Amino acid sequence: MKENKFQSDLIRRLKGMFPGCMIMKNDPNYRQGFPDILILYKNMWAALECKRSSDASHQPNQDYYVNLLGDMSFAKFIYPENEEEILDELQEAFGVRG
Repeated sequence: MKENKFQSDLIRRLKGMFPGCMIMKNDPNYRQGFPDILILYKNMWAALECKRSSDASHQPNQDYYVNLLGDMSFAKFIYPENEEEILDELQEAFGVRG
């Protein structure tokens, strides 16, 4: 699956899981390595870096930002092979049960 298809399907799914959330797609040219999407939900936020597969390469600074933002709130790499696990963790972090 191409990363952009995975990302657009994921955004649709997130909107269904977290009604009223705002999802921002980050500009990869603005801050290199910053996660692809930011999810704003009630008084919480999370960042997700989308990859087409578990073995897709990481670009410079992606690990840095995912770790930094994960320490602040919630940030993860997400790909089809771990999607269910990460979404379960995100529901827990947001205090929502599906």
